[in-house]
Amino acid sequence: MTRGRGIRRSAALAVALGLGLSGSLVAGPAGAEEKEGPSVRWGTCPEDVAAEAAPVVLECGTVPVPKDYADPDGGRIELMISRLASTDPDKRRGTLMLNPGGPGGSGLSQPAFLANRGIPSEVLDTYDVIGMDTRGIGRSAPVACGFTPEGPYFANIPPYAVDDAAVTARAKVVKKVAEQCAERDEDGVLPHLTTANTARDLDRIRAALGEERTSFLGYSYGTALGAAYASMFPERSDRIVLDSNIGDTHLDRDGMRRFALGVEQTFPDFARWAAARHDSYGLGRTPAEVRRTYFTLAERLDEKPVDGFDGGMLRQITFSFLFKEVQYSKLAQLWQTMKSGGDSKDLRTLVARSGPADQGDGTADTPPSLDNQLSVFLAVSCNDVKWPTSVDTYRKGVAEDRARYPMFGAAAANILPCAFWPYARAEKPVAINDDGPRNILLVQNLRDVPTPHVGGKLLRQKFADRSRLVSVDDSGHGVYVYGDNPCALNTTTRYLVDGKMPKMDAFCPAG
Repeated sequence: MTRGRGIRRSAALAVALGLGLSGSLVAGPAGAEEKEGPSVRWGTCPEDVAAEAAPVVLECGTVPVPKDYADPDGGRIELMISRLASTDPDKRRGTLMLNPGGPGGSGLSQPAFLANRGIPSEVLDTYDVIGMDTRGIGRSAPVACGFTPEGPYFANIPPYAVDDAAVTARAKVVKKVAEQCAERDEDGVLPHLTTANTARDLDRIRAALGEERTSFLGYSYGTALGAAYASMFPERSDRIVLDSNIGDTHLDRDGMRRFALGVEQTFPDFARWAAARHDSYGLGRTPAEVRRTYFTLAERLDEKPVDGFDGGMLRQITFSFLFKEVQYSKLAQLWQTMKSGGDSKDLRTLVARSGPADQGDGTADTPPSLDNQLSVFLAVSCNDVKWPTSVDTYRKGVAEDRARYPMFGAAAANILPCAFWPYARAEKPVAINDDGPRNILLVQNLRDVPTPHVGGKLLRQKFADRSRLVSVDDSGHGVYVYGDNPCALNTTTRYLVDGKMPKMDAFCPAG
């Protein structure tokens, strides 16, 4: 392996994220409301899941679901789920299903991940907490397009396009990526990876668990899944918490472009942090100087990459490291190394120290393979909604966002394989259903890279009186348990345990 490829492999692990990082309304195709399925037979979890969950002990089982809900008597796929059961029958209310985000994040160990991170014991008493690998992920009929860190497609976020020619060149790459996915789809699963179908899977899991209703806690893209479930099956939804919202039941081009807004809104927090530590890192004595350092380094690497580490990769890694303040020191160290002319070995070491586990987007410590993550992200995102097919549309969008959001706009607006996706959409995106119980608590930081605050406001408007929005004066991706704001923690716990929804939208000051 060349030194450049070594950096590429390390950087891929750091930036291969989706959402933080996702039918028409109601039941959708025939078969979505079949008779209740078989009960789950619980047993031990796979060794790696058990090791990751330790010291918490989880149970695992499988639930069969139709591969194609339009043909429910056709082929089946098996979904693996996990359970951290309540040990207090007097307090147990039901089940709390989890989703860590993505699409493409494994959730089998998420119940233990939250327990180990300190989720209040009252929540664990109130629910059997259910994790899962949703369709296409990990141990649930996994898909793979054959992506590698050394290949041209190694991150869900497009590379920064320095000019129109870069968009044109990227279009050729992603067209081949779309064709590659179709060629490798031997089991015919890819076209059936949609948010609507995954929501239908949730209802099959609910039935298999013997529950009339289910509660749900979803992070990032998991908010799209939770919004879809609450819209398609409002009478079967219990207490729904959607944390770090993308703004709808799917990720579309507008949602992707909001990543750049998130960078612009969040970066000042890092800039203030770095400016206060100028004597240690030398990145600028004021936030404005730190911002200039960003552009100076990126432009320098655009002109002269260091063994494959270019300006686009710097922008991607900065995007990733802004997810949580705990990563600021690593980002500052990386910038310091580049600013002082450090060699590729130093860069590889620094990048390798921070992988997807550090992004704080609700994913478990050990994610699915890079190939699996990227493939699921593409399939769900491209199948859910119609994307523009004209390269000129993306060139125009990149030029607009490069000016509007200079830090990251020319990356977030760049062209995706969805422009050339070979599968026809089976149904329209799930429409938000505001006719149902008032049971949806939206939790959102004011500053969040992949899911800026506007995502929570959008979903609040769409769900109307079914929902309440808790806005948190904090920075980072993930609020409940992943953040450290006492007001947000208490408000969400109170709702999950006692069902006490805020009477009005609420604001949590910095803790």
